Amino acid sequence: MIQRFFSNYLLRHQNRANQILHLIGVPLTFGGLIGFGIAGDWIYAGISFFAGYALQFLGHAIEQNDAGELILIKKLRGKPYTEFGPRTQIQQNFDQSSKKSSCND
Repeated sequence: MIQRFFSNYLLRHQNRANQILHLIGVPLTFGGLIGFGIAGDWIYAGISFFAGYALQFLGHAIEQNDAGELILIKKLRGKPYTEFGPRTQIQQNFDQSSKKSSCND
């Protein structure tokens, strides 16, 4: 299960800008919320939470796919969603075609 999560995560975060934005955004989202929350500074806790999520959503906009939370909401509402960006789809198509050609050899 953990291996599947990381495999999926890596496929959904291939763009370098998206990776950097997540590297900043994830700790800001949760670390800031916990740290400022413990300190009792709820305004900064809220700001860090929303700013961290904004960076992650910006990364997914660059990657051209939906964030995981957005995918869940769209699935529950029966709406279409984009799990993988075009770059990932091109790589997956290449991988599938190379597997097909190697099977025919």
